[in-house]
Amino acid sequence: MSKERFTAFEGENAGWYKGMRIITDHETGVQYFFASWGPAGGMTVLVDKDGKPLVDPNWEK
Repeated sequence: MSKERFTAFEGENAGWYKGMRIITDHETGVQYFFASWGPAGGMTVLVDKDGKPLVDPNWEK
């Protein structure tokens, strides 16, 4: 398990989505989407087609 509980991934080609990133919780493997523009921002859990939280495919218990 990672020493950090959360890690954030921002695409290499940031372009127009520079304030957007995927955050992974290393205790649960669940992934979140975070977006910010200026002083505003928000975060939500990513879900699959059945509404279940997405888990990082590289996550190990």
